[in-house]
Amino acid sequence: MEKAPSMPLAGNKYAPFTVGEGQMGSVGSAALMPAFRLGSGLFCMGYKSELVDDDPTQYAVARPSGKMVKETSIVGTFPRPAQPLVIYEFETCPFCRRVREACSMLDLDVIFYPCPKEGPTFRPECVEKGGKSMFPYLEDPNTGVAMYESADIVDYLFEKYGGGKGTAPGGLNSGLMPFSAMLGLSARGGKGGSYDSAAAGPDRKTMKPVVFYGYEASPFVKVVRERLNELEIPHLYKHAARGSPKRQQIFEEYGAFQVPFIQDPNTNTAMFESTDILAYLDATYGPGAKKQE
Repeated sequence: MEKAPSMPLAGNKYAPFTVGEGQMGSVGSAALMPAFRLGSGLFCMGYKSELVDDDPTQYAVARPSGKMVKETSIVGTFPRPAQPLVIYEFETCPFCRRVREACSMLDLDVIFYPCPKEGPTFRPECVEKGGKSMFPYLEDPNTGVAMYESADIVDYLFEKYGGGKGTAPGGLNSGLMPFSAMLGLSARGGKGGSYDSAAAGPDRKTMKPVVFYGYEASPFVKVVRERLNELEIPHLYKHAARGSPKRQQIFEEYGAFQVPFIQDPNTNTAMFESTDILAYLDATYGPGAKKQE
């Protein structure tokens, strides 16, 4: 007998590589970011793919003619943090993007506390903790390290949870990185950068983080991340770039894998499909929640 999923699935059945109704413009503009960033954050470190005989018990991004595309990486050989890292940041900051790309490459689990402009919750909390309004800000509960400066954070992540000191890809800490990220961000007109005063629902400091599967090179992930930021929703980002072993875990539990994918422990709800997730977030933590009060 198959094991029941840990959380029931809501919304529409997953539809890989399908743009939802009315979403073409937002997904299209969001797709410019990975284009300007040359796909940074698309693959886990040491990514490799090969065509093998199909095995229906295994996740595959494609299954052509009795075969399957098997994807692997070397992240399983890296040290893994016992507890999720904690990062205060916001979506429209190119330096925050740098750190998220590193987290995707390293397949890390990170609790993100969104700090949009005018955000009343986590931005002041970050200033109180670190002493200044600068982002991103990392806290590693596994080592007690806390730090600002995106380039330093990237170096730290690769030293502790990657291939060792000096192994971060050059493109991450390149001086051109913020410029290319800004080009991608400009296409979205500042989405995800400012607090939405329509935010409602549970107290953001006491609610459990929404579990969020994705990776930085996905435009579907980006549009959902923007809304998570605008509504100040804390989320445990389980990075699952190409080659991530987490893809197999979700495949075994739900019979499919697609990003974005959320599991909300506050409502016992799991969901694929960015359009459904956006509607759910607004109904639970945004304007819809306010109407229900």
